[in-house]
Amino acid sequence: MYINRLIDSELERWRKSQVHKPVLLRGARQVGKSSSVRHLGESFENYIEVNFEKRPELKRLFAEIHDVKELAARLGQLYNTSIVPGNTLLFLDEIQACEDALKTLWFFKEDFPELHVIAAGSLLEFTLKNTSAYGVGRIRSMFMYPLSFDEFLTATGHLSWIEARDSANADNPLFEALHNDIVQLFRSYLIVGGMPSSVVAWVTSRDYLQCAAEQDDILQSYYDDFAKYGSRVNTSLLRNTLQSAVLQVGKKFVYSKVEGEYNSKAVKEALGMLCDAGLLKPVQCTAANGIPLGAETNPKFRKYIYLDSGLLLRMLDFGLGGPQNLTQLILAGSASDLVNKGSLAEMVAGWELVKYSNSHTQHDLYYWENISEGATSEVDYVIAKDMKPLPIEVKSGTSGKMKSLAVYMAKKGLTEAVRTSLENFGMITQKNGKERHIKIIPLYALSRLVKPE
Repeated sequence: MYINRLIDSELERWRKSQVHKPVLLRGARQVGKSSSVRHLGESFENYIEVNFEKRPELKRLFAEIHDVKELAARLGQLYNTSIVPGNTLLFLDEIQACEDALKTLWFFKEDFPELHVIAAGSLLEFTLKNTSAYGVGRIRSMFMYPLSFDEFLTATGHLSWIEARDSANADNPLFEALHNDIVQLFRSYLIVGGMPSSVVAWVTSRDYLQCAAEQDDILQSYYDDFAKYGSRVNTSLLRNTLQSAVLQVGKKFVYSKVEGEYNSKAVKEALGMLCDAGLLKPVQCTAANGIPLGAETNPKFRKYIYLDSGLLLRMLDFGLGGPQNLTQLILAGSASDLVNKGSLAEMVAGWELVKYSNSHTQHDLYYWENISEGATSEVDYVIAKDMKPLPIEVKSGTSGKMKSLAVYMAKKGLTEAVRTSLENFGMITQKNGKERHIKIIPLYALSRLVKPE
């Protein structure tokens, strides 16, 4: 079954555009890149898919032929499919296995711009780093991630819930029964995660064990990939660093907690590789005095969030000594159980902020910490909104103090903030000098905050 994705509308706009640069679809392994391109291919009269891992002999074709029109004609002959500009989609999959094909993309833009060409691959970032000037300005990158909660709602047949949620606000919150139903489905989303194969298993079976089997396969494939990262970092270091990052999700990363007594330089290099592979994403500490937030980061303080909640829980439950009843706690326990073993709510909130943002750029995440001596204030995320910093505090349950948020708002003179939790929509107004407005947005509705209009 095909699951509709947020990227579909972007790809459709690209298909209809009069000017269409070749697209490079980027993201971690098994997030659904190839499936989305094949789905788009159904809109074309002709479709050719070249997979360089399945047919490595085709690398020679791209190495020897530099005229892209001749190259396209050869591929059309090879696949017995007509190459008709406007009616044909050429998909170059696993392109990281053929550097010559990657370089060919920019010649399609220059010499055959009428043809629709998309490329995708796993571990692409490693190849791009080793490919000088791979096509800046002549290739359009799009970034994919595991399914967002909105995509999960769509996959599970809850489009009407999205419509009701999107019409709610602080003055007109969801009626309580519907709010509770969405919260329960959000709990399932945490366990199933957003990897397409796990979501399909859930949609077709409603069996968490089948989802777990899919997650095990994905985790093993990620470990198998370590050998492809290059010769500079050994696989034990990569595995230990990844597992340590999972255990430290939501906290400032401490290099010394990586098992094996590696030096910080080696761990830092491993972290960079895991980020390039899409398994981790850094959350940088910023002074957040204004825009851009990245202008005032402190490299000594950094958190990391893991790719997917379902995969993280699977690692915690069965690989890293977590409690065997963690799944039951999330499904049936109190709201505060959602952050046991890994600050899960904070991690998912961060990814939701990324997934609904413009797909054409990689979006950085930031948090704020009062690094004055003896201070402990920390705000989970700060984003740019209406040309100002907007602080976001993540709460696992439906209550909790907001001292850090108050400290930050006072220091920066801000009057607007967001609290995201399992509460219904609402507003908190504080009068302490300036009147402050803290908007309550449920964790299941963060798309309302960042999704482009």
